[in-house]
Amino acid sequence: MRALTWQGTGSVSVETVPDPTIQEPTDAIIKVTSTAICGSDLHLYDVLGPFLHKGDILGHEPMGIVTEVGGGVTDLAVGDRVVVPFVIACGECELCRTGLSTQCETTQNRAHGTGATLYGYTELYGAVPGGQAEYLRVLRADRNAVKVGHELPDERYLFLSDILPTAWQAVQYAGLPPQGTLGVIGLGPVGQFVVRIARHLGHRVVACDPVPERRRLAERYGAHAFDLDEATPDTMRDATEGRGPHGVVDAVGMEAHGDAAVRLLQRGVGVLPSALGRPIMLKAGIDRLSALMTAIDAVRRGGTVSLSGVYAGMVDPMPLMTMFDKQLTVRMGQCNVQRWIPDLLPLVEDPDDPLGTEDLVTHRVPLEEAARMYDVFRSKSDGCVKVVLKPGG
Repeated sequence: MRALTWQGTGSVSVETVPDPTIQEPTDAIIKVTSTAICGSDLHLYDVLGPFLHKGDILGHEPMGIVTEVGGGVTDLAVGDRVVVPFVIACGECELCRTGLSTQCETTQNRAHGTGATLYGYTELYGAVPGGQAEYLRVLRADRNAVKVGHELPDERYLFLSDILPTAWQAVQYAGLPPQGTLGVIGLGPVGQFVVRIARHLGHRVVACDPVPERRRLAERYGAHAFDLDEATPDTMRDATEGRGPHGVVDAVGMEAHGDAAVRLLQRGVGVLPSALGRPIMLKAGIDRLSALMTAIDAVRRGGTVSLSGVYAGMVDPMPLMTMFDKQLTVRMGQCNVQRWIPDLLPLVEDPDDPLGTEDLVTHRVPLEEAARMYDVFRSKSDGCVKVVLKPGG
């Protein structure tokens, strides 16, 4: 089959690789019909090279048609159409039962001290081949493949794999009061869905991003959007009677603009041999924190900062005096996708498409063009907001 593979820091390519096979009775194989490029994939592209191996298959936002099931699979059959959450969880352990599928006690990567296994996301999270490919082996398929109908287009369902539940969790974690105000830092795909979900739930949204096309898209869904610059915290306070939003979502993470010295350090570590780069990342890794610092500055006293953007630093400096003085709450973590699917599936299947799932993708291209689209997505050029790859297209 053809698949998008990691070749080195800043280098990916579509290669011919062996087809996946059933390895455990609980496995299923799907023919991928749509798979997306996520902002988190850019961390692999640029920063997390020490934990990748040449030829690793990337991608964690797939859906498709079941072509084969193992003997232990009871809930799926050949021909079923499914979305695959990026988190691989057992659904039965204590943490899964409490809704924390990203902390699954069965698939935790204890050797690295990390949480549940993820598709296409480095040896830190299991080194499981990802979904930017023609076929995907789905592990623990009864618990980790969401069966959907055949009538609606892929884009109604595809984002249930990651970014839609990630945005839903971000809004839930922001702890807004009824008709509260939410600030959003970053209007990439997750930020766009954060805006739409918050507005759907009756909240006011003030949002910022440096890309005009992204601001205009957020404004179509009711956000008050403005440029992201040093004045952003003041702009958010001015828009909220001087107090700041009740909660602020950082939808950017460690790929934030600014912090040029940290950016240079990240790139330098990313190209080191794994034996050198890994200990530096694990013991001295540092993120570009401009988005997080903006969120902490902008949120009102007593408010909540909700982190949906990925961070990987181990020695990030935090303004604890400010956070303590403002009496802030901070909530964060990988999205517990399985927990939020029941809340989101009715909205996805609503004929009115209230979250605009069909109004996010700017680039639909064949899988063979994936390497080029990584560059386009990273540079935010050509009005790029969200990329969907079509294997066989």
